[in-house]
Parts: sequence; structure tokens; C-alpha cells
Amino acid sequence: MENLSSIIHGIHHVTAGVEGAQEDVDFFATIVGQRFVKQTVLMDGDVPIYHLYYGNRKAEIGTVMTSFPYKQAGVYGRRGSGQVKITGYTVPEGSLDFWLNRFETKNIRHGAIEERFGQKRLSFFHPCGLEFELVEDGNDKRDCFETDEISESVAVRGFHSVTMSIREVDEQMRFFTDVLGFRLKGQEGPYYQLELNEGGAARTVIFKHEPDVPQGSWINGAGIVHHVAFAVDTDEELKKIRHHISGIGYTDISDIKDRHYFHSCYVRSPGGILCEFTTSDIGLAIDEAEQDLGSTLMLPPWKLDEKEQIFNYLEPVVNPQIAKVK
Repeated sequence: MENLSSIIHGIHHVTAGVEGAQEDVDFFATIVGQRFVKQTVLMDGDVPIYHLYYGNRKAEIGTVMTSFPYKQAGVYGRRGSGQVKITGYTVPEGSLDFWLNRFETKNIRHGAIEERFGQKRLSFFHPCGLEFELVEDGNDKRDCFETDEISESVAVRGFHSVTMSIREVDEQMRFFTDVLGFRLKGQEGPYYQLELNEGGAARTVIFKHEPDVPQGSWINGAGIVHHVAFAVDTDEELKKIRHHISGIGYTDISDIKDRHYFHSCYVRSPGGILCEFTTSDIGLAIDEAEQDLGSTLMLPPWKLDEKEQIFNYLEPVVNPQIAKVK
């Protein structure tokens, strides 16, 4: 069976539901030290919900975490299997002691430094309960974003991987290997590490086999990861992916959506995790200059007639990095 490894380039972004908007900004922009690169809104539905983006200095593909703050709307998800369980970032080798001390100083819930698949890693938690981990990777030479407290020598580079909670491994493995073109790199206990093409940062997916964990919710809501997106170059390649996946029999794949900063389609993988395929040829700088990213709320053209309602409804957000972009 033909697979899609020649046109999928790895993780594009990860999107989760969180609680308060300012709490989320403070966590990613201050604690984790990602650059706050976009304030916009959820482009589906009638209720105004922020859509906040955080990435490296230039908001490059494979570095951008996005979130929907759902506390104001009062919508919460239920964590469980069939979801992205852990979102992993890379950091330089030898930097985890810095991060362990930082999390302790800042009262961020965290685990201990451990090793899996030959890489040291440190788990930590968002205030709403989302789980993250930092993975030491000396091969990741991507740009970073520095802050007053986080220097280039220890700063987050971008995504390492996502870890998916799976009740049954076989069909999820079949989808990722036979259809998407990942290869199984290794297994340690309940963990299976898969890599796309040459592997490494943003080209790694991990399954955690959790047969006794109840199914989590699939809605957009606080406290759960909604989807992981994989990058393709153009609309033409996106159409090829949609045609190929639906032709195999995964006919619940969505139509192509206009997300203003990219085009995408979604499919529910056999293990329950929602996977998005996203173009890389538009970008976040189409409506504000690179140096101004994240400085103000930006709306897509089809939301402009709701501008007053949206601005009056959403809680105000302060970007702590204004005038500090390096």
C-alpha cells in the first residue's frame, strides 16, 4: 500500500483546550518561554473563544502550540484514552536540571528526570492539567525564543513528539505505518516510538498502550488536547492526502477547511485521536508583521462583522512579551 511519507513533513501544531486565557498566556509565554505569536478566535461555532498560538521566535512550523481557553464558556473535556496524552518539546542536552529547578521555583507540578528511548525527559503540567514533557535533544538546531529568565542555552526549540493514549495498538499502528508512512522505531514497556522519514524532533509519535483507561471526550473543552496537526506544503498535497485516506476507507475525513493562516482537513484515527493535515504555505504573518506577532487580537475576514460582539465578550489578555521580542 502506498503511504504518505513523501508529502507529510512531521508535526505542524498541537491544539488543546485550557481554562483561563491569561493563565494560559502566563504559562506558555512566561514559564515555558515560548513566544506569544497570535491572538485570534475559534473559527467554528457561534460563541467567541480565543485561539492563542505560541511558538519559537519566527513561529516556524513544528514549534507552535495553540489553545482554546474554555473557562469563560464553561466547557470542560474529560481526559482519557483516544487522546494526545503528552505533548513533548525538545531542549538542549544538559538543560533539564535548569528546568527542574525552574518548575520547583515557580510551583509548577512536575515529575522526575527519567530516560526513555535513549533520551532524558522531564514531565510537567499546565495549570489545567495538560501534561507536557521536555526531551533533551542535541540534534535539534532549530531557533528558539529567549526571555529574561530563559537563555538560548536552555530554551525550548519546538516539538519533539506527541504521546497518544491507546486502548488497542494494532489498528492505530496500521494507520500510522501503512497509511501515513511512520515506522516503528522501538518499544519500551507500554510505549511504542514511531518516526517519520529521518525521525527526530517534530517527526516522532509515541503510543502508550493503556487498555484499562476509559475513553476520553472528543469535544473542544478545557483540560484535553483536541488534535495534533501534521504539515504538508500546499493545497494540492492536502487534496492528495484527503483523496488517498478516504479512498482507503477512512471516509470520516472532513472537507478541507479554511483556517485563514492555513488550510486543513481532519480524520479520526482508529485509536480515537483526531489528526489534522495542514498546509504550510500561508503562515501567521499574513495579517501582522513578524515583529508584531501576538500583539493584538486578529480576526479572519468572515468574523469581522462580529468584531464588536467578540471584543465585548472575551476577557482581556495582556501579552507580557510586548517590546521584548529578541
